[in-house]
Amino acid sequence: MKAALTWGPRAIVLFYAGLLALFATDAFSGGHSFGQQVLGFAIHLLPALFVLAILVVAWRFPLIGGVGFMVLGMVFTIYFHTARETSAFLLISTPLFLSGILFIISHWYLPKPAG
Repeated sequence: MKAALTWGPRAIVLFYAGLLALFATDAFSGGHSFGQQVLGFAIHLLPALFVLAILVVAWRFPLIGGVGFMVLGMVFTIYFHTARETSAFLLISTPLFLSGILFIISHWYLPKPAG
């Protein structure tokens, strides 16, 4: 149980960030110049970078990271309008809420490191 609470939310977030990064590659389709495509890719990659930044915080401070993932889940739901369609909500918002809940549970359930 301890290993699942420790590594489960981290694995979900890493997989999710990879999925967002994969979605960002759509910036390379179209008839734009290479510079515009790279800029578009960088912009499309920002959500994945936000997710990874919160993961870095959550790795050391699970409660803060869990709350951060819950807030990011709400932001993604509002900004990307995922509440309008069930499949979009399940794909985009649910992994953030789930990992946030798991990080919060791991904060309360797992023993704290000494020091």
